[in-house]
Amino acid sequence: MSELMDKSAENPEEDTVSVNGNSKTLNNNSLKGKLKSLRNSFQRQSAEERSPIEGSKGILKADTASSDLGPCDPSSPLSDSLSVGSPVTSPLKTIGRLFQRKEEDESDVTPQKSKRLTRSNTDPGMPTQRAFIRRSLRFFGKEKDEFCGNKQSLEEEEENMEEVVRDELQETYTPLSVMQINQLIEKEYLEDAHQNLLLLWREFQQERDHSNGSSSMDLVKKENDIMLLYKYLREKITTIVCNSNSLPSSNHELLVTVADIIQKEEKEPGALCGGWMQAWRDAVDQGVQVKVETVALEHREQNASWLAIHLALLGKTIVEDLENVKSVLQLFYPPSFRVFSVYVQSYHRVVGQHLKNLEQQATELKDLYHLLDWIINTYKSNIMGSPSLQPDMKNENTDLQLSEDFLQELKEKYCYKVEKDISSSLNRLTELEHEDVWSKSRSPEKDEGFLVSQLDMDIWTKMKGLVMQSGKIDGHLEQKVAVSCLVQLKKFPKSFEKEFQCHCSALRPQPLWNEYNITYINSFAALQKHMGEYRDVCPDEVEGLGKEVMSLIVRLRQDLENQFKEDVKPYLMKMMTRKWLSHDEDFDQLYSRTRQVSENCTVMRPPHSQEFANQLHYYVVREYIGQLMKNNYSCKNQKHEKAAAKIRQQWGKLRELFEDMRSTQDWLYPAGDELSDIIGQRNKADISDHLEPLVVHYPDFSRKHLTAVLNFRGLKRGSEHQLILQRLTELRGNLGNSDGDRSQVLFADMEVKANTDCLSNLPFFCLSILRPNN
Repeated sequence: MSELMDKSAENPEEDTVSVNGNSKTLNNNSLKGKLKSLRNSFQRQSAEERSPIEGSKGILKADTASSDLGPCDPSSPLSDSLSVGSPVTSPLKTIGRLFQRKEEDESDVTPQKSKRLTRSNTDPGMPTQRAFIRRSLRFFGKEKDEFCGNKQSLEEEEENMEEVVRDELQETYTPLSVMQINQLIEKEYLEDAHQNLLLLWREFQQERDHSNGSSSMDLVKKENDIMLLYKYLREKITTIVCNSNSLPSSNHELLVTVADIIQKEEKEPGALCGGWMQAWRDAVDQGVQVKVETVALEHREQNASWLAIHLALLGKTIVEDLENVKSVLQLFYPPSFRVFSVYVQSYHRVVGQHLKNLEQQATELKDLYHLLDWIINTYKSNIMGSPSLQPDMKNENTDLQLSEDFLQELKEKYCYKVEKDISSSLNRLTELEHEDVWSKSRSPEKDEGFLVSQLDMDIWTKMKGLVMQSGKIDGHLEQKVAVSCLVQLKKFPKSFEKEFQCHCSALRPQPLWNEYNITYINSFAALQKHMGEYRDVCPDEVEGLGKEVMSLIVRLRQDLENQFKEDVKPYLMKMMTRKWLSHDEDFDQLYSRTRQVSENCTVMRPPHSQEFANQLHYYVVREYIGQLMKNNYSCKNQKHEKAAAKIRQQWGKLRELFEDMRSTQDWLYPAGDELSDIIGQRNKADISDHLEPLVVHYPDFSRKHLTAVLNFRGLKRGSEHQLILQRLTELRGNLGNSDGDRSQVLFADMEVKANTDCLSNLPFFCLSILRPNN
């Protein structure tokens, strides 16, 4: 070789030709010689390295009794193949020494190509097999340069020789021991560990094939050791991937090695027969799980806003983590790993499970609201829709991975809490009304001249807030919350009335009792009006509430009417009597108390004030005229004219009063005047001419009513009496329906006291028979 090199130096042109003409033969012969020498050196070096542990393959003791195959522990008992304290020295390193001097000679001639450093390459004590191959190739490459000056031909032959050298190295290289590989994994020299582990696996396969089907104890132990090493390697990779988003940037290059190992194992499975990509995805899940679990979560006893704070921090953590994946981590993986997408899907799964755990701890309405809002709105729009994650999120799914019924159950739980919350609020409002108003006998406030309380506004504000909040989450949830509120609100009128009667019934008949009644008529009427806003959303519930509110208003109004009736009844009973005819005291009391009630109507909101006025109007008219039907008094000696004038006068005052109350019972106004016309007629025969207006306006005016009126006038019998009754019969017959319009009934509701005079209704010719003969 040296002689050939000297000749080349003396006559370079001739060498170039000679080399060009015989390059193939020379290169093949030279290569074979070099490989033979190299193989002998490998074998001698391997024998020297293995001599202290001759006869053993470094087999780990496998724990077959345990299903949990954890990482290989360097302190665990190993086979006798490696003595304690033996150096972790790769035969590749020893082989590298053969070319160390040659490489130093070339250091100034052949520049090294720049390459990203991995951890295995940065440790001078752990050269890789690929480093050795590169040095070997440079060794042969320098020899070729001495024979060939053609650069293109040199590159082609280097590639061919690289394949030959690789095959030769695989045949001659002896893998590290089990303990040494275990230590490589422990120290995260994963590339070297994986290469040696592959060689150890192939060595085992060859030994197994040569065993002719018989499994020796050594082979079994060796297989167990290899399996443990593979599992340890996978666990180490899992740990690295799990912690990768928390590692310093200097350690991220470990991911390059991890990805390379995974790809190799997926392409040509080793002892574990695949599953490496799934293991990597599981490791990503574990890392995401750790991230989620490390987000601060206070106890609700320590902070009332514990869940809202935790969800805010969780969202921030997710965005920051995915930003790091997008800008850093995915650069260390091949595109086929789809790193960003895998992390996004992991967060969908892990966060979904985390939220299920939080749901069990959320017991208050506000916490359930924050949870629903975060799931439906915040996660999709603010977190997965964060501008910093674009455009990588463009084609990604943004939905949390939740079970089908989880969200529905969460909404049902929220609605149930809404019902409890609104029910508790209503009870509290009743308590406040008692504490602030009833117990202190405080007069109600006025607004625009009407008696009011804050009851309806408090209820409306509470319900509207709940409905509007839920509407921000989901339109269907908004409807369910409105229904839940109305269901509870439907029970409120009766419960409130019960408490009101319990605490305030002692105030009757004081004016304050009436004021309270009017106040709550106004309040519940306003509440019913507010709830009409939800008629289109939940018509049945609104209708049900409306019926309960109206029933309460009617009962409150009835209390006012009953109180008024009790007040004026003694004075009404004294109308149409002898005292009444000569004194005005009783009517003045009736008028005064009626006016007092009319003043109450002015502080009651329409339309209930009008309905109340109508009821009072009808009652006063019926009872005032009804006294004519009780035969308490019969006018004599032309007193009927005085009585008729008094009826007309008092009737006019009452009419003005009810007009001021804005009563709509206009059909009642003619009754008093028409009756006073009948009573005040001086000539009995003229009475028949004044019956028609009364019969037309009041078809229920019957014979018994006319008899009572005639009796009050003083006309109890006689031919004129009979003619008047006969005329009434004719008029009623001409109307065609003696009952008339049943919607306007006045006289039919009056009690008529029977006339005890048995001769009053006898015809005149019968009376003439009873007369004595003159």
